[in-house]
Amino acid sequence: MKYLLNLLGLSLLLLSSCGSKGKKEEVTEVKKPNVLFIAVDDLNTWLGCYGEHACAKTPNIDKLAGDGVFFTNAHCQAPLCGPSRASLMSGLRPSTTGQYGMVHDNEVRRDDNPATKDIIFLPEYFRNNGYHTMGIGKLFHNHAPDGVFDESGGRVKGFGPFPEKRFVWDGRGSSNPKQYGKTNTDWGAFPEVDTLMPDHQSADWIIERLGRNYEQPFFMGLGFLRPHVPLYVPQKWFDMHPLENIELAPYKTDDLNDVPPVAFKINDLPMMPSTEWAIESGEWKNIIQAYLACVSFVDYEIGRVLQALEKSEYADNTIIVLWSDHGYRLGEKGTFAKHALWEPATRAPLMFAGPGVPKGKVVSTPAEMLSIYPTLLDLCGLPEYDRNEGVSLAPVILGQDNAKDAYALTTFGMNNHGVKSGGFRYIRYEDGGEELYDHNKDPYEFTNLASDEKHQATIEKMKAYLPKNNALWDEHSGYRFQPYFVEQKARVLGHK
Repeated sequence: MKYLLNLLGLSLLLLSSCGSKGKKEEVTEVKKPNVLFIAVDDLNTWLGCYGEHACAKTPNIDKLAGDGVFFTNAHCQAPLCGPSRASLMSGLRPSTTGQYGMVHDNEVRRDDNPATKDIIFLPEYFRNNGYHTMGIGKLFHNHAPDGVFDESGGRVKGFGPFPEKRFVWDGRGSSNPKQYGKTNTDWGAFPEVDTLMPDHQSADWIIERLGRNYEQPFFMGLGFLRPHVPLYVPQKWFDMHPLENIELAPYKTDDLNDVPPVAFKINDLPMMPSTEWAIESGEWKNIIQAYLACVSFVDYEIGRVLQALEKSEYADNTIIVLWSDHGYRLGEKGTFAKHALWEPATRAPLMFAGPGVPKGKVVSTPAEMLSIYPTLLDLCGLPEYDRNEGVSLAPVILGQDNAKDAYALTTFGMNNHGVKSGGFRYIRYEDGGEELYDHNKDPYEFTNLASDEKHQATIEKMKAYLPKNNALWDEHSGYRFQPYFVEQKARVLGHK
């Protein structure tokens, strides 16, 4: 069943021939909706539309949320760029593919991985169904596998531009270079103007193409780099966020006293600034200011694109989806990073707008980024793809399902999972270690209830959402950023 066709009645359009008697009415198939697919790297929930952080200034994203359906409780499939994006674009969970770490775009689909050897990526599915596909920026981990788009604008390598010297953080912290990777984490006002930012150039590329004429419906992918570190944008974006207005993220020094040992291994990130360092150095507000400045910059670029769409001939026939690959911690749980199964690392924006999509609807039940693929197929009236492991959100968008039993599953490394459902977050690690948080009473996940007998029934219910199969690590997928993932991959594959 194609939900867009039910809602819009767009399967057929009856056109009378000038009202003349005796002439047959012509039946014309309506052109399928276009798709504007906007990915924002490392975007967490510090947006105005969430109403949780007064210091956020994101008018364009807020407007988009109000113009469509906003999923406020959406979660990634992996709190890391590579596996998250591979999952979304393939429609498969990391636990199915074994792609728990980074994997080159051209190696997501390979003959020696039975799960992905013949998978059809999201943009390809649209192309196979008559769409002209275009993409620029960070969509997969880098940009996109070769040949996925009819037109590719590529991606500027890395996350620059960079100043000659780091402003604050050296990318190493207290880490051992032999065991930990070096990060781009740093913050400050740079460069002087927006036009030097790759994201501005990507927006220009999309805007130019929105002014063209197309014989086919189009799928247009736009991947923004910011607010991925380094947190560099021009000074004017910092000026929008005076330090005196910056609020801090929730943090307790003893927050991790009740988590299993494996959680410490995963959260072992000495190359990142720690919250304690940020407090002692006086940099905590500066980091958050820089993050918010980057978000406001990207919000402006999104506004430029949406304004161009509104002025184009495609304004009334384009489905827009905006999403992020995961959240980002701004001091919660002791650090500034994604890399965790806790709420601020997994929760990220997801919103749909366009023809047939209700305006101003907010959905607070859990949703998965994995659902974007099947949802877009439904909203565009395309055939279902039976390989998709995500569930279409179209029934929820159109009010045909209240999603009361919805859940979201996040995986980080083999057999480490987090589940969000029914107001609880449940985490189960590979060694059986557990965490349980009641978000109705403890939204910041300060108190682990896993050992409380009163909550064992809840834990058993949450366990039912865990994947039954946990594929071994894909040989071509890895993460050498910290020892835990290197050791886990070597252990399960039986080699060093």
